[in-house]
Amino acid sequence: MICAEELFDLSHTLAAPLIRQYAHPWECLPFLKEFILSLGPTLPKELFEERERHIWIAKDARIAPFSSIAAPCIIGRETEIRHGAFIRGSALIGEKAVIGNSTEIKNAILFDGVQASHFNYIG
Repeated sequence: MICAEELFDLSHTLAAPLIRQYAHPWECLPFLKEFILSLGPTLPKELFEERERHIWIAKDARIAPFSSIAAPCIIGRETEIRHGAFIRGSALIGEKAVIGNSTEIKNAILFDGVQASHFNYIG
């Protein structure tokens, strides 16, 4: 059986401690919400801010007007959330990612550098 660490470089996600607990990466998804809620308050205050309750966004992330972000959520450093993106919660988005217009995300882990540029559903 192939484990998650053989499929992915877990150094590119804050979710590594969660993913490592399971043989298959999708098995961690029912526990993602609780993981985000426990990780968020531990993020470095000089790099992240809790903009709304249980929504932690890197200070250098770019969030376009008219995007929607629901809790719980973590958005990584230098990430761009474009106009019309819809993040429905339980989402952990890595560094230098792009979430484009009309992209909907829920209950998902996006690693560093992911490009979901437009018209995507990830959940």
